[in-house]
Amino acid sequence: MAILSIDFGLRRVGLAISVDSLAQPLGVVRNSPGLIKQLVTICQKNKIEKVVIGLPEGKLVKEIKEFARQLESVINLPVDFQDESLTTQEALSKMIKSGKKRKTRQEKQDSFAAALILQRYLERRKRNV
Repeated sequence: MAILSIDFGLRRVGLAISVDSLAQPLGVVRNSPGLIKQLVTICQKNKIEKVVIGLPEGKLVKEIKEFARQLESVINLPVDFQDESLTTQEALSKMIKSGKKRKTRQEKQDSFAAALILQRYLERRKRNV
């Protein structure tokens, strides 16, 4: 099953994709008025069957749930949530350890965080089977 993961941010949105049991960073897109349309195109292109959105603790929860509701109404795919606590910090730490340059880390940390969110989701789902 192809799954798209979204690390929603007010300026940037990190994306990751999985087929089977491995999550991979897909890229980062700007959070703009055309975001949902762009995500629909990405889902069609990659034959996505489900969307997983990282859900933080705190003030963004309400906005993310509203975004998820809007996306689900347009995309016609199931949308699920996964706790995203500390994924951005973990992604940054892993990129530093792997020797990624600062500019690369800044450009890609959101998609790496989306991949961590998705990997956690896949592992949780595997445990519950």
